[in-house]
Amino acid sequence: MSRIGKEPIAITSGVTISVSNGNLVTVKGPKGELSQQVDPDMTVDIQEGVVELKRPTEQKRHKAMHGLYRSLIANMVEGVTNGYKKELELVGVGYRAGNTGNLLELTLGYSHPIYFYIPDELKLTTAMEKGSNPAVILEGIDKQLIGEIASKIRGFRKPEPYKGKGVRYKGEEIRRKAGKTAAS
Repeated sequence: MSRIGKEPIAITSGVTISVSNGNLVTVKGPKGELSQQVDPDMTVDIQEGVVELKRPTEQKRHKAMHGLYRSLIANMVEGVTNGYKKELELVGVGYRAGNTGNLLELTLGYSHPIYFYIPDELKLTTAMEKGSNPAVILEGIDKQLIGEIASKIRGFRKPEPYKGKGVRYKGEEIRRKAGKTAAS
């Protein structure tokens, strides 16, 4: 049995979960509403205070989907309850971040600034405090969307291993390499 898949999902207070025809799971909570299409083979069982997923057979495909959909539904419950937050920091001389609404403007050492539009489902804030690196903060209820957008922002200038310059996640450790040694 899948260790992740068989674990029940606790429904916190203020959250309602419904399953409509075609296995469309909808989760409503204080922060918003999310929905996910679950494979028709899986059975979503809602009882008082918990949601359980059941699979029909022990096939490898069913085992994989069992854990996947359980995690997706658990992330939706967490998202509409507490929300998710992802922070990126810009490390490098002259690197700046600013925003106008959901339009992010990054200066990352290229000959031109980079403009990137953040979807309306997410909340964008930028911080430029003296003594610390500029930061880009993404907040929202959809874990997958936040991760995807953060990855795209990081992809504009990935951290390089020699000086550590670039866009990195807050708290990310970059493996540093030694540079060239002088010939003697």
